[in-house]
This record gives sequence, structure tokens and C-alpha cells, in this order.
Amino acid sequence: MAVPIAEIAVFLMVGAAIGVLPTIALVIITAIIGAYLLKQQGTSAFARLQDDLRNKRMPAAAIGHAITVAIAGCLLLTPGFITDTLGFLLFIPAVRAWLWRGITSSVKVERIDPNGPYPGGYGPTGGAPTGPRVIDLDEGDYRPSNDPSPWREGPGG
Repeated sequence: MAVPIAEIAVFLMVGAAIGVLPTIALVIITAIIGAYLLKQQGTSAFARLQDDLRNKRMPAAAIGHAITVAIAGCLLLTPGFITDTLGFLLFIPAVRAWLWRGITSSVKVERIDPNGPYPGGYGPTGGAPTGPRVIDLDEGDYRPSNDPSPWREGPGG
């Protein structure tokens, strides 16, 4: 609720200072510039994301920049001088990098290896596991049942 009220107050102040039509023109111009910047930097961010994926690099930074560019574009397309200022700031690469460093300092990103946690495969020595696969059940772990549902404890539930 504070942002729309602040935007209206700034609209009134700018409108009183430069007039109504120049204020409306400024809002339209910032929206056009925002759409252009969104297209230009959004395409660049998407290309960086594809490059990271193609080269099997963690795309976390590219995703963060792409999200930030999208937020910047939305802020610039939203009428208002405060949101426009924030949107233009987010289009500056140094500001995005500073924001990304602040976010990533509190987030831990881990890579999940589809081959398992060990280099080269499944086991501590790498490669596929050797020997038979054994699932050891105690007597209480399994009981025969005619009930098709594994979630049912017994009659009635």
C-alpha cells in the first residue's frame, strides 16, 4: 500500500513542477525504454544461461541475472517514477552483481551429480556397484496382505 501512495505523491509533485502532459510523456517514454532494455538484456541473460547449460556449468548466476532483468522490466513497465528508478538501477550490471553477491552470501547452491556422490559412479571406488543387490528386511518390516494399498494399517484404517 505504501508504494502506490508514494507513487501518487511523486506523480503529483512532478506534475506540479513540469505539467501534466510532460509527466504522462515521461511515464510513456520510460515504459518504452524499459521494454527495449528488457528485450536487449533479457536476450543476453538467456544466451548466458544457455551457454552455461551447454558447457555443463552451474547456471545459478545466469538465472539470478535473468530473474533480476525480468523484475527490472516489470518495474519499468509499471507506471511510476519510484518503480522506474528501481527498474533502471536493476538494469545496471554492477548493481545486479552487487545484489547477486548479497543474495548468494546467504544461499548455498549444490550441484547434484546424476552419477552419485562419488567421482566416476555409484560407490566409493567409482563405477557401478558390484555383487547382488540385497534388501535386508526384519520379520516386523514385512507382512503379507491381500490389501492392495500399502498405506493401510489394518481393517478400518
